[in-house]
Amino acid sequence: MSDNWKVGREKTRGLKKEAERAVLVGVILPNQTELQIKEYLDEMEFLAQTAGAITEKRFLQRLDKPHPRTFVGSGKLEEIAEYVEANEIDLVIFDDDLTGKQTAILEEKVKVKIIDRSSLILDIFASRAQSAQAKTQVELAQMKYLLPRLRGLWTHLERQRGGIGMRGPGEMEIETDRRIVWDKISLLKARLAKIDQQNQTQRKNRGQMVRVALVGYTNVGKSTLMNLLSKSDVFAENKLFATLDTTVRKVVFGAMPFLLSDTVGFIRKLPHHLVESFKSTLDETRESDILIHVVDVSHPQHEEHAATVMKTLKELGVEDKPTLMVFNKMDLYRTKNFDEYLDAETKAEIEGELKENYLNTYEQENVFMSCHTKENLDVLREKMKEMVEEIYDVRYPHQRKFW
Repeated sequence: MSDNWKVGREKTRGLKKEAERAVLVGVILPNQTELQIKEYLDEMEFLAQTAGAITEKRFLQRLDKPHPRTFVGSGKLEEIAEYVEANEIDLVIFDDDLTGKQTAILEEKVKVKIIDRSSLILDIFASRAQSAQAKTQVELAQMKYLLPRLRGLWTHLERQRGGIGMRGPGEMEIETDRRIVWDKISLLKARLAKIDQQNQTQRKNRGQMVRVALVGYTNVGKSTLMNLLSKSDVFAENKLFATLDTTVRKVVFGAMPFLLSDTVGFIRKLPHHLVESFKSTLDETRESDILIHVVDVSHPQHEEHAATVMKTLKELGVEDKPTLMVFNKMDLYRTKNFDEYLDAETKAEIEGELKENYLNTYEQENVFMSCHTKENLDVLREKMKEMVEEIYDVRYPHQRKFW
């Protein structure tokens, strides 16, 4: 098998040295608002930035349904092509998934690289994968993504392409593509099953300690919180999907030990094949006893983000586990929402209403804190300790004194 298939190798991985210049394209459908799509494009711009691209312009069009051949209308496509040619743009990123046929037609019309939301996310995952498990999961997701797009994408180009959206599989003849991809998918699934079996053995060897999992939308501060609680040095960065590999640390509050895990962040419109490929990583969430759902309260769409996470947890069948809502970045929330002339009493009243509202909305224990300033970190630790103690009381009613 050619090395071109390997994710993470130097010759297929990494961005060009110079940042690629990109434009974003979004479509407003009848059940969506312009404000909503603009917020989606904000996230798309952050994704592009994480991948190493600079966004130069956005294009929006209101349609009853996407065009079957070009996704956008002919007039909008001509406008995009003219801007791309005039401003030396390197790639066009669509906020929705494209078919192989649409991608081929768009590249012929616009004359630059075309990628969609899923391929952009896969590109970021490819650049972030460190362990053998994460690399295998990303490679499997890439194969599943490319399989239905082979006829449209696997055209022979005048030159080899690289950069964002192009990490991973190489180009081959169309008549052998499907057989090779199916063989590769089978091989990757077998490799993942073996890795997962090893991970299950590791989890069994941890004994019957209580397990606590940090879950939440991507870039809400899970890894930073992990560092604060475990006093470890887990990689944390202000970019999307900084964490792909699940990190587990033993934490002791007083004389109460438990295992704390940091998991991959969720995101809206996360490609289904990516969720499927990362199910073994999400097993850490399934097997946990307590969930700490971290929310970036300073983000304008934090309620939608929380809903996305809850929907994903429901799909994993873990929505009924004891959950503590942690509304992080309160310092940033105040900076964004409080006028400098607002008095302390009014600020306290607004925060009180916010906390009461969310307590009623989510009907779960919650803590409002800041990992940056360590505000209410002691409150969070105390609540977590109480939840861990409750599980130990049930699991080991006669051994409590030893903990």
